[in-house]
Amino acid sequence: MEIRVGVLTVSDKSYRGERRDTSGPAIGEMMATIGGRVERYEVVPDEADAIAGRLRAWADEEGLDVVLTTGGTGLTPRDVTPEATLSVLGRQVPGMAEAMRQGGMQNTPLAMLSRAVAGVRGRTLIVNLPGSEKAVRENLAFILPALAHAVESLQGRTGDHRAAGAAVERLPEGGG
Repeated sequence: MEIRVGVLTVSDKSYRGERRDTSGPAIGEMMATIGGRVERYEVVPDEADAIAGRLRAWADEEGLDVVLTTGGTGLTPRDVTPEATLSVLGRQVPGMAEAMRQGGMQNTPLAMLSRAVAGVRGRTLIVNLPGSEKAVRENLAFILPALAHAVESLQGRTGDHRAAGAAVERLPEGGG
């Protein structure tokens, strides 16, 4: 199955050309491992209207399967990606953000500071990832096993959740 992907890098410095974006390309590389193809890629400043506008366009007009944002999920005053994302979502998928925070806590206690959200607009899954390439790779690895099934569900192409779940690695009893 091919997954049509949008990657939205949220960074004032990258937008101004002061820093090269490495997290966006890392997302594309990882998504390719599950059949993802980046069809849209853009760098926007840390501005809620710019973020929300791009998310709406890519979901509503482009009909992308998945939009992954990178950056703007921390605590600085300019970190507005979660608010912009929440403003366009129809439904939240809190388990994805929880999985990223829980998994990240195994590497650093700073993972608890992430305000990333995940959810659905129409038939598009939108997930916020951190801004650094290292954190993007770690966080995306936690949710990658569920992304294809999420897309199939949104497209109405799933029927037997037991079969789909068999392909996903299970945690041991007690949660880990």
